[in-house]
Amino acid sequence: MNKKIFEGQWINYIVSLVLALTIASILIIIQGSNPIDAFSAILTGSFGSPSAIASSIRWSTPVLIATMAAIIAGKSGIINLGLEGQIYFAALSAGIVSALIPLPNHLHALFAILVGGIVGLIYAIVPALLKAYLKVNEMIVTLMMNYIAVFMTEFITMKLTGMSADTNPLQIATPEILGSARLIKIMPPYQASTGIFIAVFIVLLVYLFFKHTRIGYEWTQMGKNPRFARFGGVNEKKGLILAFLVSGFIAGICGAVEITGVHYRFRNNFASNLGWDGIMVALIAKNNPIGALFVGVIWGMIKAGSLNMERATSVNRIIVTLVQALFVLFVTVDIRSIIKKYVDKHRKIEKMEGESI
Repeated sequence: MNKKIFEGQWINYIVSLVLALTIASILIIIQGSNPIDAFSAILTGSFGSPSAIASSIRWSTPVLIATMAAIIAGKSGIINLGLEGQIYFAALSAGIVSALIPLPNHLHALFAILVGGIVGLIYAIVPALLKAYLKVNEMIVTLMMNYIAVFMTEFITMKLTGMSADTNPLQIATPEILGSARLIKIMPPYQASTGIFIAVFIVLLVYLFFKHTRIGYEWTQMGKNPRFARFGGVNEKKGLILAFLVSGFIAGICGAVEITGVHYRFRNNFASNLGWDGIMVALIAKNNPIGALFVGVIWGMIKAGSLNMERATSVNRIIVTLVQALFVLFVTVDIRSIIKKYVDKHRKIEKMEGESI
């Protein structure tokens, strides 16, 4: 067997996809449904009609932005599991300024997105400082701060709107934002908005930042080899803090775009695991911004298609979430090396048997 087959990462993705789909098919059959019907419904729901295409764009937008926040952190050697919390506080802030502060059209939406980004940045300060100066594990801090953000934003929303403790959680929401703060719909009346252009612009900025700037190179070296970066004159503490804050800023933009482009008000439990989607897409793309652009769009299409699958078949869309998680799990395993070791071992045995003959 030609060794060149193992030189690319594509073998990992193909084998991982086959394994994930096989397990999903078995689970769908156990539920009494047809896997072909389920997968066909996903494809139809992702690009089978104008509404499906719009839905794919709608879901790709926040996934791409959240992924860029994860990549900024990941390439800099930081594990920012707090994207969800940063998204929540940013979304609440964007919802408040969009509803209560009147501004001219277009400028209002940009102002709300900027506010969301700044609030996301602020919420990343605590884990950044603890990591830089006290060496506190950022995974624990950011993960715990997600729960704080979810419950604090719910509490703040209830206080701002005068709701009582026994209010139905589905009714907890800020006032509807002003029309001037809404992003333009690109496929009316569907939810796809100009937020997709913001997402692609951020992807390009992140790519150019790491590819063509000195700071981007320093952050990459911090992520690959912190000791080498220190000997090379990189201020590790400063770089770590800045990378953490930029990651929080982009996560904040994600939350604000969701409010100004889709929900038009902050709602309790609105985020649908967007932070975790960004982390998983970044893992699949190996923190490559351009690779993440394609993976993020596909991820958004799958999210859109899963909703159609749940409507068109008896299969719950949780199956799709399971497939996504399994795919990420398998991708992180170096399947290529496992196969290569097996092939090399098999060759060695064949060679020994040939020599004994």
